[in-house]
Amino acid sequence: MIAPEQKARLTYDNILRLSDDPDVNNVIRFLREREIVHFQRFGECLELCKEKMDSKNVYLTNPAFDTTPQPQPRTTMRNR
Repeated sequence: MIAPEQKARLTYDNILRLSDDPDVNNVIRFLREREIVHFQRFGECLELCKEKMDSKNVYLTNPAFDTTPQPQPRTTMRNR
């Protein structure tokens, strides 16, 4: 989620370089500032989630859950 905010910010910077309309520039500046705030909030949320997970001894990846279940052999009347 963080990469789209950075890409949008870069796009707004490029638009500001090309535009000479004050009304357009004001809107683009507002949108750019909003993307910066979103980037900061997502980063803060990510850190809070990591802290919560670490405090409960939960890991970002758990090998017990990340394995694919192995198929069980089928039993037939002959195997009984």
